[in-house]
Amino acid sequence: MTLYSSLFEKNELPIRIAHDEQLAAFKIADSLSKHLPSVSVTRPIVFVCIGTDRSTGDSLGPLIGTLLSEKNISPFHVYGTLDEPIHALNLEDKLKEIHEKHHNPYIIGIDACLGRMKSVGVIQIGDGPVKPGSGVKKELPPVGNIHITGIVNISGFMEFLVLQNTRLSLVLNMAKIISKGIYHTSLRYMHSAKLEEYEIKEEPV
Repeated sequence: MTLYSSLFEKNELPIRIAHDEQLAAFKIADSLSKHLPSVSVTRPIVFVCIGTDRSTGDSLGPLIGTLLSEKNISPFHVYGTLDEPIHALNLEDKLKEIHEKHHNPYIIGIDACLGRMKSVGVIQIGDGPVKPGSGVKKELPPVGNIHITGIVNISGFMEFLVLQNTRLSLVLNMAKIISKGIYHTSLRYMHSAKLEEYEIKEEPV
């Protein structure tokens, strides 16, 4: 049974969570926990955090990756940090590296995006891959079995400049909430693994 499942009724993707709403991180964890493969499937769980620190708005992914790298989120794997970002120039190579290193990985793509004014600050968890670069008209490979995106600014006009002029305060606060949600997801995942191991040991011979 998923911890906190009685608190949040929405199980279907996509879901939208305001980064500053009450229990936002736990709502992220609740949704992710419901949509990750079962512990018994033993697929490696890989978070691919896309973006660059050269653009404030586009730094959401590598900020999340850096915050996660400072936590113990075993058995999850994280790629894309401020020191080693995953961006348009190396995305294909990094995805190839991930698939070579992990057999049949379950990938969660993380990226910043632009949206309507009233949606700025909203975190979205959706089914299927994230499509990096679409906001600035770049053709890049899709990433993820599911995805997490954070709406960091307004779309519609000169998206590249909009990303460049996004407030770091908002991006950092969103990154903290998302990384906290992933951290709590890892705790639940490890707890499920321990329960399953205990149940196997307790089975009668």
